[in-house]
Amino acid sequence: MNALVSTHPVVGDLPNAGDAIDTSALVEGLARAGRAAQRALAILPSARRAEALLLGAKALRRAAPAILEANGHDVVDGIAAGLSSAMVDRLRLDPARIEAMASAVEQVASLEDPVGKIIDESHRPNGMVLRRVRVPIGLIGIIYESRPNVTADAAALCVRSGNAALLRGGSEAARSNRAIHAALVEGLIEGGVPAEVVQLMPTQDRAAVGAMLAAEGLIDMIVPRGGKSLVARVQADARVPVLAHLDGINHAYIDRSANPAMASAIALNAKMRRTGVCGALETLLVDAQFPDPHGLVAPLLEAGCELRGDARACAIDPRIKPADAADWETEYLDAVLSVAVVDGLDAALAHIARHASGHTDTIVTEDEAVATRFLSEVDSAIVIHNASSQFADGGEFGLGAEIGIATGRLHARGPVALEGLTTYKWLVLGSGQIRP
Repeated sequence: MNALVSTHPVVGDLPNAGDAIDTSALVEGLARAGRAAQRALAILPSARRAEALLLGAKALRRAAPAILEANGHDVVDGIAAGLSSAMVDRLRLDPARIEAMASAVEQVASLEDPVGKIIDESHRPNGMVLRRVRVPIGLIGIIYESRPNVTADAAALCVRSGNAALLRGGSEAARSNRAIHAALVEGLIEGGVPAEVVQLMPTQDRAAVGAMLAAEGLIDMIVPRGGKSLVARVQADARVPVLAHLDGINHAYIDRSANPAMASAIALNAKMRRTGVCGALETLLVDAQFPDPHGLVAPLLEAGCELRGDARACAIDPRIKPADAADWETEYLDAVLSVAVVDGLDAALAHIARHASGHTDTIVTEDEAVATRFLSEVDSAIVIHNASSQFADGGEFGLGAEIGIATGRLHARGPVALEGLTTYKWLVLGSGQIRP
C-alpha cells in the first residue's frame, strides 16, 4: 500500500439506530483527520492528483448498479415524504446522469492545476522579488441537499485543487451519497490519495451541521448548497467563512429590438429545460413595445408552464394568472414563471435591482447600446446577452464541475470551481536585505 494511503476505515456508514452521538467530538475528529490528509495531499504532484481522480471516475462507473439501487430507495422515500417534483428531479439518478457525473470528474482531472500558479510578480527597488502564488484553502466543509452528484463534484474539485473535503449531504439522498462516496474514495485510494481527504458525515443528525458551522480553526471554509432556509441558517450561524448564494431569482428582459424567434427560444429554454436548477428563469420582463409578446408566452403555456403576470401581462393571454407581490420574490424551481410588461430598459433595470438575487440575469436584444448598458448596470454574478440563463453552470463555462455559484462580492463570484477553491500567499525572495 502506498505510504500516503490511510489505513483507517473510510467514513460513510451510518451509525446504528439509537446510538448516542457527540456531534462536536465527531466533527472535531473528522476535521483533524481531514486536515492531516490535506497536508499529505498538498505535497502530491499535480499529475498524481489528476490520476487519482481518473481512477475515481472509473470506480463510479463500476459502481453504477449499486448507486442506482441506492438512489432508487431514496427517490421512493422522497416521493412518499412529499418532496416537490423539482426536488425529486434533483435527487433522481439514471445511467446518463451517473455517466455525466463520472465525466465531470474526468473533466476536473484534465483542468489546469491552479496550485502553485504565480498570480503576479514585482521587483522592489531594494532588489527583493515579491510573488503571489495560489495555494489550497485547506479543509472545506460542503453542506448540501438533494443533488447526490454534488458528492462527486465537490470531492473532485477539492482533490484537484489540493483541498480536503468534509461532506454533509441531505437525509433525502443519504443512501445515494454513501454509494457515490464509497466508489469515489475507492478510486482515490487506488491512486495514492489518503481516504480522509474526502470524508462523508456518518450521521444525518442536524446537530452535526451546527458543529461544522462552529468548527472555527478546524474547517477553513463552508460551502452550503441547497434551499434558502439551509443557506440562511449557515450564513446566520457560521463562525467559519462561508461561500454561498441564497436564491436564484433570475430574470430575462426581452427588449423591443429582440429577434422574436430568438427571444421565444431563449425564454422557453431558460425556464423549461430544467426547472429545478439554480440558473432557471423565474421572471420574464417584456418590453411594452416588443412586437410579438404572445409568441413569447404561448410556447411556455403549451409546454405546461404556469404563468403569473401583472395586469398588462395578463392581457397578452387569458391563461396567464394574476401575480401577487410575493411572486416577484420567489424562486419557484418549478414550471411556474412570473411575467411583467415594462416600459423599456430603465424600467427593466429598476425591476431587476429591486427583485433580483444577484445570481443570473439575461437580456435579449439586437441593440448593442442597450446590451452594453444592461451588461454594465446589472449587478449580478452572471449577466448574459442573447443566451439562456441555463448556461449558468461551471461545466458550460469550461470550468468542469462547480462547487456552487457564489453571489457575494468577496473572494469568488459566479461558478466556483478550481480557482475559487484556492487562496494565495506572498513569497518574498531576498538577497540579504534588512529594513533601515
